[in-house]
Amino acid sequence: MMTKTGLDVSIPMKEAAGKSLIIAIPVAVLQTGLFYSVNGFSALPTRADMALYAFLLLFGIFVHELIHMFVWAFFAKKSLRAFKLGFQLSSFTPYAHCREPMDIRPYRIGSFAPGFLLGFVPWLISLFTANGMQFLFGLLYTTAACGDFLILWVIRTIKPGTSVQDHPTNAGCLIIETEERKFQ
Repeated sequence: MMTKTGLDVSIPMKEAAGKSLIIAIPVAVLQTGLFYSVNGFSALPTRADMALYAFLLLFGIFVHELIHMFVWAFFAKKSLRAFKLGFQLSSFTPYAHCREPMDIRPYRIGSFAPGFLLGFVPWLISLFTANGMQFLFGLLYTTAACGDFLILWVIRTIKPGTSVQDHPTNAGCLIIETEERKFQ
């Protein structure tokens, strides 16, 4: 029988938003500095590109949350019905939430995946292609994933094999223990 231990390994969304900004600033400076040291300022996108960028920005927010959901579902072997997509107005934060417990490993993979796939990979490719739009997209989605990177830092001490429940309102999770683990 699964029971919640009450061990909350999360932080409120508003606090996470503030702390992720502290992470995002040096990440953005580093990514921008590397891009411009490789490609120079001539690689900036044009004004005509900005309408497409605005569309990609809005579309990417939705895709970011879908990546969380699909990666968690795949690695944790969960039905898509176990997930909820939404938007928390109080912190102005979109979210993907799994209503069922999962092992910490797929939780970590799913938390990392959007920042890697939408942020780091496009940014890295932009270094070689000198594509300013791709740079901005990668930069935006790497920095947008700093909240996810913060969660990974918060849960860094959770041991492999631990069952966790995605926190329903905060950034992070609750540790779930079986009766057997309590007595080991």
